Amino acid sequence: MKQFIDFIPLLLFFIVYKLDPRPVEIAGHSFEFGGIYSATAMLIISSLVVYGALFLRHGKLEKGQLLTLVACLVFGGLTLAFHSETFLKWKAPVVNWLFALGFAASHFIGDRVLIKRIMGHALTLPDTIWTRLNLAWIGFFLVCGAANLFVAFTFQDIWVDFKVFGSLGMTVIFLVAQGVYLSRHLHDNDPSTSKPKD
Repeated sequence: MKQFIDFIPLLLFFIVYKLDPRPVEIAGHSFEFGGIYSATAMLIISSLVVYGALFLRHGKLEKGQLLTLVACLVFGGLTLAFHSETFLKWKAPVVNWLFALGFAASHFIGDRVLIKRIMGHALTLPDTIWTRLNLAWIGFFLVCGAANLFVAFTFQDIWVDFKVFGSLGMTVIFLVAQGVYLSRHLHDNDPSTSKPKD
């Protein structure tokens, strides 16, 4: 459910981007609705609404949500201010690389890697497995950021499609692979599967 809520602003951005630009009048002022700039405005507004609602409900935002919101405001705001989509193209790579930096820093800061801090309450695994998982997430974010950057500046016609659905597909594939990997180690650590002592 949480992942779906986080996806709402991006989905609205995609829908508005795909619309043919058309003039719209609001309170006597004419605006062009459809295309990259109105889609960017929709992304900013919907992000403020969604994350504002989450903040009011829970009293806080997760660090990842806060980073996503700030990046949306900064890169989206620059896109509208300078009327250049180049800024927005850098949003996904920068956010992914900042996530990678956060996961990498946890190897040197604190007593637990970041993925263990996130999932440790639900799973019991050896520290070596947590370390491998954390390294896998670092690699995933680095690759995802590089892929977004490459597509955004190489394939102008499909970069928005990739931003929305390509990144989502990469995430799903990675999570499935992580689930398969974890299932093996969870089975190994399940007390019910261990042999009773004589």
